[in-house]
Amino acid sequence: MKRDETRAPAAGALPDLGGVVQRHGDLDGKGLRIGIVVSRYNLNYTAALARDAVTALRAAGVAVSDIEVAWVPGAYEIPFVAERWAKSRRFDALIALGCVIRGETDHARLINESVCAALLAIARAHDVPVVDTVVTAENAAQAAARCLDARHGRGRYAAETAVEMARLRRTGLGNS
Repeated sequence: MKRDETRAPAAGALPDLGGVVQRHGDLDGKGLRIGIVVSRYNLNYTAALARDAVTALRAAGVAVSDIEVAWVPGAYEIPFVAERWAKSRRFDALIALGCVIRGETDHARLINESVCAALLAIARAHDVPVVDTVVTAENAAQAAARCLDARHGRGRYAAETAVEMARLRRTGLGNS
């Protein structure tokens, strides 16, 4: 699986730091279990995110039997499933997929801030990477650009990040 130039450089492209220990993940998904929680709200966008994430996970070598998807009503419900799955310790990484488009009130901002904070707390509390890919968009055009482009969309990026972070975690960071 290759990353395009707009994404982080591959581990082989990292600078020589004079012999210091450097840890990094890679995009080899073999043997990894990945959980994906997807909001049904704005389904035309989130279904594309989910398809692209699963396609990217499969391309990285994650077995179909090692990918599990849970659909929830909206973005606000994503942390509930993520918390349960993180507690279960069944997954090497979790991916949260949603799309919140700004309306006339602050509701979108409040949802996004709440979900983001909850997912970060889950990752820290349960020592599992949680990739927050709840897309925030000002309008439908922004949502389409971030969700519907299979090559550059956030679904693919979320999958690659989940694999890389799961592999990085396995390198022996801290006391895990």
